[in-house]
Amino acid sequence: MIIYSVTIYISKDVEKEWLDWMKKIHLQDVVKTGHFISYKMFKVIVPSHSPDETAYCIQYECKSLDDYSLYLEKHASRLQKEHTIKFQNKVKAARAVMEEI
Repeated sequence: MIIYSVTIYISKDVEKEWLDWMKKIHLQDVVKTGHFISYKMFKVIVPSHSPDETAYCIQYECKSLDDYSLYLEKHASRLQKEHTIKFQNKVKAARAVMEEI
C-alpha cells in the first residue's frame, strides 16, 4: 500500500473556510481521480506551530506506486494549482510518499 501524505500549514484567519472547502470539494476531487482508494485527515497537535498557523495532515491511500505516478502525471498539478489560487499566501504544503510495511 502507498500513502501520499500532504501536510498543510494554514493561516488561522482562513482555517475554517479552508477546512470546509477541503471536506466538501478538494478531498472529493482528489479521490474522484480514481487513483486513491481512501483518505484520512488529521489535525497536527504536536509539534505546535506558530500562533498564526494550524497544521493538518492528509493521507491518501493507493494500491501501488503506479497509481500515485498516474495521479501525479494527470491530476496533481491542476488540483494543487486550484488549492494555491484559492488560498494564495495563506497556505504552505509539504508532501511525502510512503510505502506501508
